Amino acid sequence: MNNTFSDNSQVEVVSSFSELIETNFHGAMNAVCWQRNLAGDFKEIVLKLQLEDNITEVFPEDLLALKLSEEGNMAREIILNDMRLLEHLGASPSLNLLKCYERDEELGFISTDVYSYHVDRSPVGTDTFLCTYHGTASDIISNDQVEQKILIPEIREQLRKLHGGTEGEFEDFLKEYFFDLHYQPKPNAKPVNLGVGHLWRIAVDHPDQEALPCVHRAPVENDGEYRLLLIC
Repeated sequence: MNNTFSDNSQVEVVSSFSELIETNFHGAMNAVCWQRNLAGDFKEIVLKLQLEDNITEVFPEDLLALKLSEEGNMAREIILNDMRLLEHLGASPSLNLLKCYERDEELGFISTDVYSYHVDRSPVGTDTFLCTYHGTASDIISNDQVEQKILIPEIREQLRKLHGGTEGEFEDFLKEYFFDLHYQPKPNAKPVNLGVGHLWRIAVDHPDQEALPCVHRAPVENDGEYRLLLIC
C-alpha cells in the first residue's frame, strides 16, 4: 500500500475500520492509521457551522440541519458514519469546531496544555481515536525521541520549589497536576503529522496497556482557519 506512514515503526497503516480496532499495539508501535483519501467538501461544513466559543461541540443534529451542496453532503455522511462506527464500538465521539485551545503559560518554565507533547491517561483499558477533517492536524512522536519534562533537571528543580513538600508527596504532586504526562522533544526529533482525513487510534497510558502510550500534541492553528476534529 502506497502511503506516507509505512516507513515509521511507530505507525501501523490499515485499510478498514475493523483492522483499525483489531490491530494490537506492540513494542514501539503505538499508533494505528486507517489511511483514507476522503471525498467531499469539509470546508463547506466548517463555513456553515457557527462557532460559539473557541471550541464548539457539533452534534449530529447540527450537521443534519445544514443545507449543503452534493459535495458537502458527501462530507457530512462520512462524518456521521465515523461517529456511528465509534458509537457501536462503545466510544463517545465528540466532533469539535476549533478556533484554538486554552493556553497554559502561568508557570513559564513548563506548559501542560494540549500544544505540549503529552500522553493521555486512563484508569481503564481504552484508546484515543481522532480524525482531522479540516484544518491543521495533530503530531505524534516516538517515545525514544522525547524526554519526560519532569526528568529535565532545571524543570524538576523549579517544580520542587513550587511544591515545597517531602519527596514522597512531590511524586504525588507531579501526577495530581499532570506534570508527568508532558514531554520535551530531543534534538533532531522527527514528529509525524497525522494529516487530514485519516482516522487514528493511539495508545493511552493505562494498567493493561502493553505498549508505551503515544506522545502527541495539538497543532498551532492557521490564522483565520478553523479545525474540524473528531475525537474520543
